[in-house]
Amino acid sequence: MSGLLSRPLATERLAVRRFLPSDGESLFAYLSLPETYLFEPGSPVTREEADRMAAERAGGQDFFAVCLHSGEMAGHLYFHRREPLHFDTWELGYIFNPAYQGRGYCTEAARSLIGHAFGALGAHRIEAMCDPRNAASWRVLERLGMRREGHFRERAFFRRDGAGAPIWHDAWAYGILSSEWEKR
Repeated sequence: MSGLLSRPLATERLAVRRFLPSDGESLFAYLSLPETYLFEPGSPVTREEADRMAAERAGGQDFFAVCLHSGEMAGHLYFHRREPLHFDTWELGYIFNPAYQGRGYCTEAARSLIGHAFGALGAHRIEAMCDPRNAASWRVLERLGMRREGHFRERAFFRRDGAGAPIWHDAWAYGILSSEWEKR
């Protein structure tokens, strides 16, 4: 799987590439913001943590930087091959810097990665999960042609209330098959 992206994917406005150890400052720009974690696990990171994350992602296989052609990082994609491997199913996720949201960058970047997965990697299926309250995210998935396949009630929690009880949230499941992608 180390060959998932041996070279960057180029779109009209973006490049989807492997992370570099030097991407810590760009990650910090949005992973340090509390609003980034409204629908995501975790909490704002320090610059040192962002540097460490960039180095880990540069050595990993599941995270990809999304950069404007000017070199500025707009966000990142998560793309992980699910078990069992012979099902050829991948999970998609994304987080974008609020300064770059609302411009179609996420859709453009994810479309290029999904196309690469179905074409070059022989993927059969791409899946994604989304909090129903995160309209911007599920709209991206629907613009990509993904179909809402299920509604999971109280599927996960990322935080606890003052008494220590989980704050559960629902999730919508999305998916698209290779055969559906080819018909688009």
